[in-house]
Amino acid sequence: MASPSRRLQTKPVITCFKSVLLIYTFIFWITGVILLAVGIWGKVSLENYFSLLNEKATNVPFVLIGTGTVIILLGTFGCFATCRASAWMLKLYAMFLTLIFLVELVAAIVGFVFRHEIKNSFKNNYDKALKQYNATGDYRSDAVDKIQNTLHCCGVTNYRDWKDTNYYSEKGFPKSCCKLEGCSPQRDADKVNNEGCFIKVMTIIESEMGVVAGISFGVACFQLIGIFLAYCLSRAITNNQYEIV
Repeated sequence: MASPSRRLQTKPVITCFKSVLLIYTFIFWITGVILLAVGIWGKVSLENYFSLLNEKATNVPFVLIGTGTVIILLGTFGCFATCRASAWMLKLYAMFLTLIFLVELVAAIVGFVFRHEIKNSFKNNYDKALKQYNATGDYRSDAVDKIQNTLHCCGVTNYRDWKDTNYYSEKGFPKSCCKLEGCSPQRDADKVNNEGCFIKVMTIIESEMGVVAGISFGVACFQLIGIFLAYCLSRAITNNQYEIV
């Protein structure tokens, strides 16, 4: 049993740890809400783009929704554990944070290792979408139109890719290839964008890699702070037999 004087000296330290950990847990909870919102938005708005990348990539929004939900629940548990000053609950909280950190680390490594396969998958699926293009609302055709309109591009490598498609042989270039809004390009190459979409999409992805890597590193470091705080508070409570009245 710790002496009263020892408890009086330790109580401000534990109170400080609790305050900082509560602030951390609240921020961690907010990140879960953001991930959940991004996942829902991706499911509603970006499903076509994921389908061009890979058939399995359509599950990405569900992964974000699931991860956000887990973080929200874990954040709520961490807040409860901190307020209760329960040593075993704080250790469990730190363990869950460690597991999430390891999962994120593995995901980052897998993404880096297979980044070239992701590029090839997108190129092959985009080329396949062009050959099956019908402009009748098919989800892949709709994704092709959205990418070409947004990036002002035409085809995979250049506009000539369309000449190998059934759509071109019947109707010419699609309207999404137009340089100007409302044009009817048909088979006139002067009215369509010359650059291909693949290079533009990959350029955007690669330019954002640094930002994504920086955010990922920051989130990982942020979780390590939470693990450290939860562990220190748990140790302080256990070693000094601290109880909240």
